[in-house]
Amino acid sequence: MSRAVSAVAVSFVQSALTPRLDAVNPYTIFSEIIAGTAEASRVHEDDTAIAFMDIRPLTTGHVLVVPKQQYRTLAELPPEIGAHLFVVGQKVAAAVRASNPRVAGVNLFLADGTVAGQEIFHVHLHVIPRMIGDGFGLRARPSSPHRSELDRLAAEIAAALTRQ
Repeated sequence: MSRAVSAVAVSFVQSALTPRLDAVNPYTIFSEIIAGTAEASRVHEDDTAIAFMDIRPLTTGHVLVVPKQQYRTLAELPPEIGAHLFVVGQKVAAAVRASNPRVAGVNLFLADGTVAGQEIFHVHLHVIPRMIGDGFGLRARPSSPHRSELDRLAAEIAAALTRQ
């Protein structure tokens, strides 16, 4: 086994045996931003949510919309708070377009869970301005499932909805 493969294997085993930080640490930088004890370039604030510039933007003008109360996952997020995040996101998206004539579109993105790319365990909506040639985009290749597979999945999801 090469050193590189061995190092990857050791790293994988260590990560599998180490408790996930997000599972044991409720702290997020968003709590400090909301409290005013950490810097943020604020775009919007109301009683329910705050919007500020992402410090690691995917494109110029990338904004985060965050509920003031911490909800770690989408399942914990009350529907009325989720709706409010999207209302604020929609307004921010319109303002981003109005403030920069190069913005030709906007992606709204919310990652729920580590495997989905969530890094900060305080639900937040990304407002990502899109410019022609910005290089950002989804890289996954779509599949072409048979109608019977789509019907089977639809039935499973519909059944899960009725159990909620």
